[in-house]
Amino acid sequence: MQTTLAPPFAGTPEGSEAEAILRRCVHCGFCTATCPTYQLLGDELDGPRGRIYQIKQVLEGQPATRETQLHLDRCLTCRNCETTCPSGVEYGRLVEIGREVVERQVPRPVGERVARGLLKSGLTSSLFGPAIKLGQALRPLVPASLKDKVPPPAPAGSHDWPLVTHRRKLGLLAGCVQPTLAPNINSATARVLDAAGISCVVAKGSGCCGAIRAHLNDHEGGLADMRRNVDAWWPLLERGEIEGLVMNASGCGVTVKEYGRALAHDPAYADKAKRVSEATRDLSEWLPELVPVLREKLQGSMPKLAYHPPCTLQHGQQLRGGVEAAFKELGFEIGCAATESHLCCGSAGTYSVLQPTLSKQLRDRKLAALAPLAADEIVSANIGCIQHLQSGTTTPVRHWVEVLDAALHP
Repeated sequence: MQTTLAPPFAGTPEGSEAEAILRRCVHCGFCTATCPTYQLLGDELDGPRGRIYQIKQVLEGQPATRETQLHLDRCLTCRNCETTCPSGVEYGRLVEIGREVVERQVPRPVGERVARGLLKSGLTSSLFGPAIKLGQALRPLVPASLKDKVPPPAPAGSHDWPLVTHRRKLGLLAGCVQPTLAPNINSATARVLDAAGISCVVAKGSGCCGAIRAHLNDHEGGLADMRRNVDAWWPLLERGEIEGLVMNASGCGVTVKEYGRALAHDPAYADKAKRVSEATRDLSEWLPELVPVLREKLQGSMPKLAYHPPCTLQHGQQLRGGVEAAFKELGFEIGCAATESHLCCGSAGTYSVLQPTLSKQLRDRKLAALAPLAADEIVSANIGCIQHLQSGTTTPVRHWVEVLDAALHP
């Protein structure tokens, strides 16, 4: 696509990057067919092709409008369009740049600024845990609009960690919301890896991966989170105390794998961030190594499973089929939605809070697609998807590592 950047963007790092991405787009429209918001709204401007054209107009000097901002806000950043695109357009990065540019031009209403500020600060704050515990204690009094964001308390003992320390060690990102909303995911990860002779290490000082602030257009805040994590992990990697990093939340994983790109222009962090990204693997990428070791150790029941692959795993990290293949090899019955396994469930980080109507429509559509599998449990690989899907069904929704842990430690 021919692009002529306006003077404020010509020659800048973000302008040059956006121009290179725009020039790869041939406006074929293949992406539109797999865009969740286009499927719901039927508006060209709420599909990737339309959003790309809006971003192009702004970068060429046309003033951004509130309408432009709303169309970009409604994008889930699921990156399904990237999987579909025959030209390799990096839409996720382009919409990130576009949102940042539009944010500088279009002031948001006070209510939106407050909501976004609370999400940026609240979800990543040390006060998040106490706030959720208070919400759990007062759950009957919590407004219906927020009740599905406050899960029941975790059962006692559900987050016990292994006591043995192994020679092999991996760094584990505990995350910002996962230790509070679903602490058993991290401890189950540690127990499963322990059964294979690997210990998990949570680096002191590590925290939110940076995705929350970055997705809410706080670019500098997101980079600060990334630098903090690099500082926490670098000594462990440099000294060989951990052989790599394992991510059990695919939303965090796709972000950490992109630290090298995000910090490429920071001379103090570029090389370290690149090394961190290269050392990062999603938990599912360890399954080929784990399955032969764990197969003979399974003792518990094997529920029938319906698997929802998160967008951040299948589109962001381009990892597909690994979980299903491993579970089948272990003897589980597991299936995916026949027609919609590639589509977003509507969680998308803070999207379910900021765009509740569209988010719930996508959630209900996903659950309807999974229903014919008649599964005992739904499994996924990202805390956001798990919490969001659970809010719409009585069928238990868990991380797949929790199911594997239960079969190893009945």
